[in-house]
Order: sequence, then structure tokens, then C-alpha cells
Amino acid sequence: MTIKILNLVIQGLLLGGFYALFAAGLSLVFGVMRIVNLAHGDLSIVAAYFAVILMDALHLSVFAALLPVILLLFAIGYGLQAGLLNRIMGSGVMRPLLVTFGLSVIIQNVLLMVFSSDPVGLKGGAMSTGGIQLSDSISVGYLPVLTLVLSVVLLFGLETYLRRTRGGRAVRATSDDDETAQLMGINHRQIYCLAMALALGLVAVAGVVMGVRSTFAPSLGSFRLIFAYEAVIIGGMGSIWGTFLGALALGVAQSLGSAISPAWALLAGHAVFLAMLAFRPTGLLPKTVGV
Repeated sequence: MTIKILNLVIQGLLLGGFYALFAAGLSLVFGVMRIVNLAHGDLSIVAAYFAVILMDALHLSVFAALLPVILLLFAIGYGLQAGLLNRIMGSGVMRPLLVTFGLSVIIQNVLLMVFSSDPVGLKGGAMSTGGIQLSDSISVGYLPVLTLVLSVVLLFGLETYLRRTRGGRAVRATSDDDETAQLMGINHRQIYCLAMALALGLVAVAGVVMGVRSTFAPSLGSFRLIFAYEAVIIGGMGSIWGTFLGALALGVAQSLGSAISPAWALLAGHAVFLAMLAFRPTGLLPKTVGV
């Protein structure tokens, strides 16, 4: 029984690393701009389809396609913020929610028209099927381990950028108090564009990893958004490492719930989310200053 629980916890932590990739960008955007991007999950699907196009057209491996996809999503994020979302910033909570909801609907329908509703996947080779045998009862796949390591590396890189670079400090200053940041000569609208670009760069990685892990379709984005949002809430909205911990907690809860019944896998994660809202609404590591 102890070995079984240990295996479930390990698998849950690996699943949490996957959720952390999705949730980190959502947390960053909220931490800087105080908006929830309801198109976040759909943009990960866009990233996955970009990878499909590049791999089919140029015969690239999934690793070779990853960098162009990141750059494409980075550019989309910057353009989306500059051309659309900056126009509604400061107008309350509802307008960004409605605009990003509308964007989500548009993205899903465009993807449906272009790619149809048939599920597709990305070929990851031996990485997606191989694994490591830790004991007679415990084994872990290469891809889940790589995903967890990748999420830690990317979050550490983001944290280092925010704390050690001039641009990162401008992002943190804008997050703390955008009016004071403007008085210091910081263009807050450009900072918003940079934050959204960084967030979608992380989403690009999450989307490609998702495509290797399983098949996907245009309608899957909203499903992924739920888990990302729950991880952000559990960890503390706007806290990067809090979001990481929240993602791990969500993954472990789902893994332990699956031991009871397959139906409990998702229900257990939702129960942890609701319990956090009820008893600790600020999250595990609430954001106080900066992102």
C-alpha cells in the first residue's frame, strides 16, 4: 500500500509539472495586469497546431519545431496586447473577461474550420513512449520527467529575468503600482505587451508538450484553462512559485483521486480547489509585492 501511494504521489507531481506550464503564463498576466485571459487555453491549442504545420511542412522534429512556435506565440502575444487588450485596460474587470471570452470563441471556431474536429497529435518518438524503472512497482516516463524539469527551468528563468534584469524590474514595478511606474518613465503599455508575450511563450511550450502527451482538438482549450486557473488559485494569484506549488497539489490530488475511481481523478482536484477557496482564498503563497 505504501509503495502504491508513493507511486501515485510521484505520478501526481509529474502531472503537476505539466499543469505548471499551462498555469505560469496565466499567473504572470494576472500578476501584472490583473486580468484573467479566458483565451489562454485556446492559445495553447494554437501553438500545438502551429507545431503540426511546421513538422508536416518542413519535416522537423518536435524539438526543432518548438523554438519557431515559441517565437510565433511570443509575437502573437505582443500583438494581441498592443492591438486589442491595451485598448480596454483600466476599464474594469468585465470588459477584459468578455473580450478574451469572445477571442476564445473565435479561436475555437477558426481552428475548427481550418483543421476540423478530428483529434491530432505530435510525434515525440521514443521520448513519448519510453520510461525509467525506479523499482518493481514504480516507473516514470521520459516525457513527464522532462516536462517537470522543463517547468522548473522555465519558471526559474522567468523569476531570474524578473528579478535581475532592467526589463524584468520594470515589469515588477508596473505590477506593484503602474501609476508610480509611469511617473518613473516606464511605459506601462509596453510592459503589458511584454508580459503577454512572455505568457504566450510559456503557453507555446505547454501546447507542444500537450500535443506530444496526447491528442488534441480545437475544443480542448477551455478544458485546459480550467486546470490552469485552479492551479493559479490554489497557489496564489500572481505568485509564480505559488502557481507551481498549486499545480503540483492539483496533480497529486487528481492522481490520488484516480486510485479511488477514475471518476474521482478530476473530482479530487476540483475538491482541493474549492477547499482552498473556502479556507485559504489567498492561496499557498499569496502575492504581496511584485510577480
